[in-house]
Amino acid sequence: MQGCALWASEVLPQIRIIGVKGLPEIEPGDDLTTLIIAAAEEQGTPIDDDDVIVVTQKIVSKAEGRLVALGTVQPSSQAQQIASETGKDPRLVQVILGESQRIVRQTSGVLITQTRQGFVCANAGIDASNIGGQDHVSLLPEDPDASAATICKGIEERLGKRVAVVISDTFGRPWRLGHTNVAVGVAGMLAFVDYVGETDPQGYELKVSIMAVTDELAGAAELVMGKLSRIPVAIVRGFPYPKGEGKAQDLVRPPEQDLFR
Repeated sequence: MQGCALWASEVLPQIRIIGVKGLPEIEPGDDLTTLIIAAAEEQGTPIDDDDVIVVTQKIVSKAEGRLVALGTVQPSSQAQQIASETGKDPRLVQVILGESQRIVRQTSGVLITQTRQGFVCANAGIDASNIGGQDHVSLLPEDPDASAATICKGIEERLGKRVAVVISDTFGRPWRLGHTNVAVGVAGMLAFVDYVGETDPQGYELKVSIMAVTDELAGAAELVMGKLSRIPVAIVRGFPYPKGEGKAQDLVRPPEQDLFR
């Protein structure tokens, strides 16, 4: 009974992840901040102080007009050559090349590049799903950190609420099968929680424990978003995120530390 009383008196650590439904089909020029605020209020879960707002890259790219109709693309000889080697549409390859700093790996059906934003991912983060047309693709935002900052500032100005914003996208991983959502844009919080120099309960000093909490938030939010549920925004409530001016670029491993390059 004493143990039960102890648990009852403690505040147990927990977070809540709320999918935000009801957003309309996003069009270029739409004000995402206004739409997100309205949808959250309409479903009875208005945005509050210290919420983390996770927004899929797809709707950010749509609102910013980062869409390409493949029918307008003229593939170069390089794109045609790579397309013949990978089995991809040469028009898509041309768009990928335009969004990339370099090709990291290519093989049949696979083209891994380093994007102009610095991310290493398949097809420069270009996606054809949920765009509204078989001949259209979406590109990553030009500056996802700036996109996150715009939403973060807009919520604070309109609601008087201090929040953090994470823009998420789906990436593969070179050492594990399957995909997970990661942060490609961050505002209102640090990208990491740094435990280096702290000691565990046994007195061991932590030397390499830097947790990419923004990636963890993006992955957790995907559990309520899904790929086919048409829920492009989630509110993570109750997570004591590290306050500060972080950005997703902080997550990109420097070339001199990257053993896979």
